Amino acid sequence: MRSLKAYFVLVVLGSLCIPNAFAQVRLGAQGAEAEPGRMQQWLVPSPAMDVASRARLFRPAGDGPFRLAVIAHASTQNVLRRAQMPQPEYRALAGWLVARGFAVLVPERPGHGGGGRYLEDQGGCDEADYARAGRATADAIAAAAGFMRKQSFIRPDGMVIVGHSAGAWGALALAGKDPKDVSAIIAFAPGRGGHANDQPNKVCAPHTLMAAAAEFGKAARVPVTWLVAANDTYFSPELSRRMADALRGGGGKVEFRVLAASGSEGHWLAENEAGVKLAGPELDRALKPARPAAAKKR
Repeated sequence: MRSLKAYFVLVVLGSLCIPNAFAQVRLGAQGAEAEPGRMQQWLVPSPAMDVASRARLFRPAGDGPFRLAVIAHASTQNVLRRAQMPQPEYRALAGWLVARGFAVLVPERPGHGGGGRYLEDQGGCDEADYARAGRATADAIAAAAGFMRKQSFIRPDGMVIVGHSAGAWGALALAGKDPKDVSAIIAFAPGRGGHANDQPNKVCAPHTLMAAAAEFGKAARVPVTWLVAANDTYFSPELSRRMADALRGGGGKVEFRVLAASGSEGHWLAENEAGVKLAGPELDRALKPARPAAAKKR
């Protein structure tokens, strides 16, 4: 498995040979800061070397350096819905992280509202390739994170990946690549194939999800906090627990938590203030620095 550091190297090498169309794009900040949270539009690299990804950056006051948190957004297999998706912001979640000293990047992956070719296609329902789709999402997260880690206001250590739904599934795939520079992964309702045929509590090929989670867990060393609301109808607490057990069975470190019901559909708790408040205690626990082992008595 390639480490996240290897992905960063690939990003640098790729920048030396990108097509002319991409070479014309100025990566980095694209305008002035605004409120809330010094919000600023950025362009960051993506795995599609001819497409730069739009991103929102939030950060605390001051020059830093700050720990980096990357929020990986949800997705859909529906082409029309994906094209109509607004640029992701996750303002409540970003604000929560900024208040705790993080600079927060929310990149939009190729194939969503900002355009580009969709790289995360899982295939048909019966033959869905969730492992491949997750790895493609992980590549996009790593490309954006690698670019941001070079910025002067970002600390090189202690990065956190926060994923939601398909974005969280990609974060699990990234954990399976044993990234050395990530201190924690927080996964809000990770999975793919939920609401099959737009039906609540119907998931395409759930056995394939289990197999892919176990595969991701084989090389995983980054601790994962897995959060799901009691009323999530995309990936129910029971199904989510089975997936978490599969990741753990493969070798991953997982803290699995079922949160109280959130709104009319718990799957979207990461996107609203009430949901983030509900998840707050678990988020604090996940980000709490590990205590050093007590010295042995002589």
